Amino acid sequence: MSVSPDRETDGTLVDGTPEHAAELAREQAYVTTLYVKLDAERVEAQRRLDVTLKQTGGTPQARTERDVATTLYSDRLAQLGSVEQGLCFGRLDFLPEQDEETTYIGRLGLFDEDDEYRPLLVDWRAPVARPFYLATAASPDGVRRRRHLRSLTRKVTGFDDEVLDLSAADQGQDLGLAGEAALLAALERRRTGEMSDIVATIQAEQDRIIRAPLGGVMVVQGGPGTGKTAVALHRAAYLLYTHRQQLTTRGVLVVGPNSTFLRYIGQVLPSLGETGVLLATVGQLYPGLDADGVESREAAEVKGRPVMADVLANAVRDRQRVPEPVLEIEYERDLLKLDRKTCAEARTRARRSRRPHNLARRLFVSDVLDALTRQAARKLGEDLLDAQDVQDIRAELAADKGIAAAVDSLWPKLTPEGLLDDLFAERERLRSAAGKLLSEADRTHLESGREAHWTPADVPLLDELAELLGEDDTDERAERRRRDRVERAYAEGVLDILEQDDEIVDEELLRVSDVLDAELFAERQQARSELTAAQRAAQDRTWTFGHVIVDEAQELSAMDWRLLMRRSPNRSMTLVGDVAQTGAAGGARTWDEVLSPYVDDRWKLEQLTVNYRTPAEIMAVAARVLAELDVDLKAPTSVRETGFRPWAAPSADLAADLPGFVAGELSAVDGGTVAVLTPAARAEEIRELLAADDERVSVLTVERAKGLEFDSVLLVAPDEITGGSPRGLNDLYVALTRATRRLGVVQTGDAVPALDGLG
Repeated sequence: MSVSPDRETDGTLVDGTPEHAAELAREQAYVTTLYVKLDAERVEAQRRLDVTLKQTGGTPQARTERDVATTLYSDRLAQLGSVEQGLCFGRLDFLPEQDEETTYIGRLGLFDEDDEYRPLLVDWRAPVARPFYLATAASPDGVRRRRHLRSLTRKVTGFDDEVLDLSAADQGQDLGLAGEAALLAALERRRTGEMSDIVATIQAEQDRIIRAPLGGVMVVQGGPGTGKTAVALHRAAYLLYTHRQQLTTRGVLVVGPNSTFLRYIGQVLPSLGETGVLLATVGQLYPGLDADGVESREAAEVKGRPVMADVLANAVRDRQRVPEPVLEIEYERDLLKLDRKTCAEARTRARRSRRPHNLARRLFVSDVLDALTRQAARKLGEDLLDAQDVQDIRAELAADKGIAAAVDSLWPKLTPEGLLDDLFAERERLRSAAGKLLSEADRTHLESGREAHWTPADVPLLDELAELLGEDDTDERAERRRRDRVERAYAEGVLDILEQDDEIVDEELLRVSDVLDAELFAERQQARSELTAAQRAAQDRTWTFGHVIVDEAQELSAMDWRLLMRRSPNRSMTLVGDVAQTGAAGGARTWDEVLSPYVDDRWKLEQLTVNYRTPAEIMAVAARVLAELDVDLKAPTSVRETGFRPWAAPSADLAADLPGFVAGELSAVDGGTVAVLTPAARAEEIRELLAADDERVSVLTVERAKGLEFDSVLLVAPDEITGGSPRGLNDLYVALTRATRRLGVVQTGDAVPALDGLG
């Protein structure tokens, strides 16, 4: 068989040859047409948005249609503007017997309206694009060749071909890798401090999870570097594409472990054309708070226990008091009395209503006022009073400040923040609410465990209290109705003036009222904001989402899960994590332990087994730590080696040694990122020590580094990390697996047996 000198024996083009250059030029020409189309759509969307925004008046239906169109065009503009980089990244050439011969794959779909809407670019989430991620030589799915396009801004810089022929070599066949050249190129790329999407290099086991059905709870268990976070984010994008109407209304929530992590992943979803997803930590899921306070590990662990739900319920009940034995109230130079029996009966009736505290308060207050009204009526002479007189007395009692204060002392209006603050600040309140549920040591941790700021562990408690207390918004609703009446009256007055002016100018002209009524005019005077579902959800504690995705799910406490399950009553969730990396004292030991209280055994487990981040040399070290954690856990298989062996060096003086180690790593990674991972107790000391160093250097605790990756990692004082908590070995495992290229260990104390043998 004769072979063209411009092709390898498997049929792929040889880089640098004339034929390869000509093919590259053809790809550039096609990609250029895609960008022309993208720009044209952007201009048209902006034009339509401008026209829509200028429209005024009309029927309620017309106004609704205008608002829908405004949202549609705004969303489309945001989508078109977010896919500039890497718009088209792949191409599929099908066998001749297939309906389609060539399909280009990209970040969103583009169509030729002049040619029966022929697809110019297929969205990576569309079913026709799936062979790009799944086809192999053994199962080509009708694909003759898969091409990965490399680009920089709008210029195609190269491509890699795979001819899916059983006779072709397949270096990645043992791991089932697709597009191995493109994958390895992406893995070798320097890290920039922001996570990149993997849309061009999704692998088969990842694709299966990304495209899984919407409903139910799916747990994605995967070791470090298996792409759990990337899979979670791409799943969010896929679900929004596939179930757009359903999820646009309710929104998708992605929960991450900390704010550093959210900044790291912040650009992934926009780069995939999705801007309507709410990214939050648990500490940000209580509107009005961004809980970033610091507290002891012990306090956080106690707050996360499931018994805290009972402690909080007891704390609320403790505020529903009865007099001991009688409460005397001055009223118009007389005394009214509330006895224990009367108040106890009122309290029992209010509690039996099963309403939250602040809503049940109405029943309690009503019964107490009835009792006081009867007393006052008897004093005045019941036989001389008619029903209206009695009602007037009751209204006067309800308005009396002394009586209001007395009622508040028995059944006060409460806020979650005020109640929780009082609970932790007052020893006797906490002792009463905790009873035998918490030990004296537990109560001490709660009393002294935090600073003035709310902490992430407080947020689930505040959310729990919000459920127990409820919100009596009767006064607020009345005030809103009053404001609406005032605004409408003002609008009617303005329209009357305008009507008079119209009649003076020309009776034949259209009157203002012909195109604008008072209701619409008042509406226009209000500052109405067009918010996405994600933005509305961020302001509404009771919002329930269409789907919830949780990253590093193994770190959540029992109280965290109670909060999240309230956000997902339909139990449509994707949970990604690794129980071997659990660092939080109250975190998961098994997934069944976490989920059984909510869905019993009705959840599905998926496994990610291939490590794309951590080189084999580093993973060999981490595997020894994993073996000490649990002999039944298996480390994921690394797809590559770097040829660099992890090293360890002693240091008696960090101030003298550490800057040199950092400088050496910066030089070795040649423009990449370096993380110095440190025990929490040393973090500030090391930050000050390295304050003048390169901005590519990050000093982080292991907790803050979770979910992140760096070209090089320097691990300081591993013995203090392992000894710092009961989950110290889990923390060490996390720290060892953050690096994509190099790992160094700086030992300041005793050796850690699992790290023996490092050079």
